[in-house]
Amino acid sequence: MINQVLNQTLSKYCFESVDQPPFPLQFVGFISIDCGIAIGSAYTDNKTGIKYVSEADFIDTGEIHNILPVYNSFSISTQLTTLTSFPQNTRNCYTLKPTQGKGNRYLIRARFMYGNYDFKGQLPEFDVYVGPDYLDTVKVNSSSRPVNMEIVHVLSSDYIHVCLVNTGRGTPFISVIELRPLAKDMYEETDFGSLYLFERVNFGTTFRTARYKEDKYDRLWSPINLRNTTSLYTFETIYGGLTTIYPPSDVMSTAIIPTYPTESLDINWNPHNKTDRFFIYMHFAEIEILKRNQMREFNIYMNGFRSYPRTFSPLNHTTITINNQEPETIAPTYTLTLNKSKNSTLPPIINALELYVLKRLPQIQTDDRDATIIWSIKSTYRITRHWQGDPCAPQEFVWEGLGCSYNDTNSLRITFLNLSTSGLNGGIDPILANLTMMHTLDLSNNNLTGTVPNFLSGLTFLKILFDEESTGDNKGNKITVPVITAVASFFVILTAVMTIWIIAKQRARDTKKRGTRLEIRKQHYTYSEIENMTNNFSVVIGNGGFGIVYHGYIGDTEVAVKMLSESSLQGDKEFQAEAYLLLSVHHRNLTSLVGYCNEGNHKGIIYEYMAMGNLERHVFGLEYLHHGCKPPIVHRDIKCTNILLNGNFRAKLADFGLSKAFPTEDGTHISTAVAGTPGYLDPEYYTSNRLTEKSDVYSFGIVLLVIITGQPAITKHDEDIINISRWVNLKLAYGDMKNIVDPRLMGDFDINSAWKAVELAMACVAHTPSRRPTMNEVVMELSDCLVMERARQEKKPRQLTAVGSLNLDSTYDPSPR
Repeated sequence: MINQVLNQTLSKYCFESVDQPPFPLQFVGFISIDCGIAIGSAYTDNKTGIKYVSEADFIDTGEIHNILPVYNSFSISTQLTTLTSFPQNTRNCYTLKPTQGKGNRYLIRARFMYGNYDFKGQLPEFDVYVGPDYLDTVKVNSSSRPVNMEIVHVLSSDYIHVCLVNTGRGTPFISVIELRPLAKDMYEETDFGSLYLFERVNFGTTFRTARYKEDKYDRLWSPINLRNTTSLYTFETIYGGLTTIYPPSDVMSTAIIPTYPTESLDINWNPHNKTDRFFIYMHFAEIEILKRNQMREFNIYMNGFRSYPRTFSPLNHTTITINNQEPETIAPTYTLTLNKSKNSTLPPIINALELYVLKRLPQIQTDDRDATIIWSIKSTYRITRHWQGDPCAPQEFVWEGLGCSYNDTNSLRITFLNLSTSGLNGGIDPILANLTMMHTLDLSNNNLTGTVPNFLSGLTFLKILFDEESTGDNKGNKITVPVITAVASFFVILTAVMTIWIIAKQRARDTKKRGTRLEIRKQHYTYSEIENMTNNFSVVIGNGGFGIVYHGYIGDTEVAVKMLSESSLQGDKEFQAEAYLLLSVHHRNLTSLVGYCNEGNHKGIIYEYMAMGNLERHVFGLEYLHHGCKPPIVHRDIKCTNILLNGNFRAKLADFGLSKAFPTEDGTHISTAVAGTPGYLDPEYYTSNRLTEKSDVYSFGIVLLVIITGQPAITKHDEDIINISRWVNLKLAYGDMKNIVDPRLMGDFDINSAWKAVELAMACVAHTPSRRPTMNEVVMELSDCLVMERARQEKKPRQLTAVGSLNLDSTYDPSPR
């Protein structure tokens, strides 16, 4: 029978025969962080024998707390009684450097136990990233039950960054981070992407969660009690003869069968997201001693379709793992059915089950060499900036003072380093020579001493060294080196650096003011340079209350140049507001500041060129201003022409001259003069001068209606001016969505998605601001609309049969989300 199984050629499911690897040295490669314990402390857990350490070597921010005593029961592990919260900064990251490094497969687990540590009783939500990639949202739904996140991941870098991102729905926190190395032949389906744990269950027991030492990889196996099933168990050892997953013997020694032997064994579950694609690992072992006339044989079905090509018989006290080699077809619900075969005298059996959702984490991380160097620089110079996570990725969280090249398809390289005014002392660290792709290095306004190190001549791409842009008072010792171009040869660079080296004791104060100074460290351009880059303002690409926007080039890079006209209704105040906002707020869906001009009456802002003009498809830039910035920022002029599209049709929010920041986080409104565009302007703001975040939400609702209908924001009929929200409301009375949606779509859309989008837009334009959703809620609702539309275009799911009523939810272990 074994030979027959081993010789099968399976079209979809497989198992392999391997010898179980020798037991690894205890804790080799384990990283175990108990967040919230005293800095520098460590202890050995009395249940598992695993050593846990504080987070001191992994992160330099956060506040430590204990859960309230009422939630500290005997069933709660020691690691869940403490936590670290992050009320400061949008993103906070733990950085781990496993001993085995890139190319190896790891289990990464984060655990979150709220326990009302802050006495607020407000259950938070926040995002978790692995490196630059979004993993999932932590949704705490109970003060007394932890939330687990676990992923099987092959490292593309020597570093692992576990990041918590504040989305405006509560303060992020974390209790435990655990990293466990896995064998090279385990979970090889990670070739498709990372495997995000949905559930890992141990059938046939309700005793406790099995983990290390029962499982040498310290996986958590949750006990579960399914209705209409009977538990089996054995005290004998179960051998791992036909599996590369190695479920522990303690887990395999229990199992379930149907309570009524003639019935099938049905296990069903619902995905958390409509686009989830599952990998399924079924673990079987015969743990009963069968008599000569007994046989256990059954068929395996998934959603009514045969998953295993022939009848299956588990082996006596030996584990067989059956798993799909490709992710399951997307379906709204899943039912795994084990049916007794005609020849079988015994009902089907199953011992354990693992369900994983395929997660593709596609973003490229910073080159390991550059990452190691910049971490060393942070340590050597004791830099106090908020440098956490991957230095270059994602782009909206690039480290302050760093610039990176995003052209390499393998890794990101650091090309710009600004450490000016960072309190640096001593000589220049030779490790800087290893940032080989760097073209700009600014070490001005520090207390550096000594001579120019020879290693700088090896930076063949260096164009600017110690940039000397004046931004006001500069006192104290300073090293000054002029611009050095990379086109010079190695010897010219070396000679120039050594010849021009000057140690300046004090820099004279620049008392001559030209217009209003902007105290920012972005590139300043003169008016004559603006004339050159725009070819004397020859190509106009936009117009607005600020002035005229011109097309230009800086080298080979296209830019947009917005010049303040003397007749502009907006003035110097708005000019500075936009420049400051673009400097301090960074997000992939907000236009990026390239430079500025501030010379007498000539004031302009240079920002990235958006090749596809304006229109709106993605909304995350606005959500970031409201919920990702501290304090929140209200744009005040959301409209289609202020949402620009680059060459890849990525939408970015633009024109921040009217933006306002709330003075306090708990402020509900500010009183300010009305500003905005007719048709998009919040009527409540217009009549009361009370500006809130919901004012932007109203404007965005109008944008949504314009996109959905293809109609302008305001339409004139005879002498009557009709707002688009009124027009849609009249159409909704007839209940015919086809008369609302843009006719150019020719009916090719998901009707449920359209209804949801229209209802969301109408909620945004509700007359009463309190009835409008937040931008967080808008983003989530629109994401659901997108999922519906994509699902419509996906291959139609297979018909479902044999769907039972059993649920995979366990009452003994928390849901992974």
